[in-house]
Amino acid sequence: MISAATKFRTSDALAAMRSEWKRMGKTVVWTNGCFDLLHAGHVRSLRAAKALGDILIVGLNSDAGVRAIKGPLRPLVPEQDRLEIVAALEPVDYVTLFDESEPSAVLARIQPDIHCKGEDYAPGTGRPVPERDIVLAYGGRIEFLPLLEGHSTTQLLERILASSNDASSEA
Repeated sequence: MISAATKFRTSDALAAMRSEWKRMGKTVVWTNGCFDLLHAGHVRSLRAAKALGDILIVGLNSDAGVRAIKGPLRPLVPEQDRLEIVAALEPVDYVTLFDESEPSAVLARIQPDIHCKGEDYAPGTGRPVPERDIVLAYGGRIEFLPLLEGHSTTQLLERILASSNDASSEA
């Protein structure tokens, strides 16, 4: 098992490692996200992704990338802390940062066999998968992972704010 301290790699380093994994016949799985406030839904998703292959790489949106997606008040947890937390999780083999709002460029570089998205991106939901064409072009496939109902960072933040508002009105 790889220690959390050695799990961070640049996308260039992972691309170089990828050729060796391919030679060894290893299935490389990728998933990505902000992982701003870690919750059980994240952990289950990472376990499900890891079960699809031999090596799980997690792409972590940088602070700038999170702000571009979620707005100026996010992330709540800085990227170095998020990196350390995600790297410490057992299913994660490697973690890398990317600045873009979606992972097309890093996927084109690393070319994982399987790219995992939440089932909220599955066909018929209306949510586009911007990186779809990149993944299919290099011969990869996309898998949609089940979501844990009621578990999202946005919902968690809403509960925290509601609780804070309730406490303020009681004072």
